[in-house]
Amino acid sequence: MGPFAPAPSPVMSAAPSDADAVLEPFRGAEVVLDLAAQWVYLGTLKSWDAVHLVLADADAHDLRDTATTRELYVLEAARHGIAPNRKRALVRRDAIVGLSRLRDVLT
Repeated sequence: MGPFAPAPSPVMSAAPSDADAVLEPFRGAEVVLDLAAQWVYLGTLKSWDAVHLVLADADAHDLRDTATTRELYVLEAARHGIAPNRKRALVRRDAIVGLSRLRDVLT
């Protein structure tokens, strides 16, 4: 990694038992997954493996399809609830740059 490369996320780089400890408090919660690409995923974190996080009742949103910013989109979901467009979504862990509970979004 170069001097300006982002530090690896603990969700992505931790050893399996460490990653489980980091993710376990989020299991069953509505979460926001910020991806390095122009995507944001909202949904209920159900499970994970070494490659994916699994969301139920997920909203996969491509930010290129709208003029809405990531922050505004997530804020609206925090205020009004998630509008699922997927029953189940697998999100690659190596694409995720941020994970938080939806209820922790400051409105």
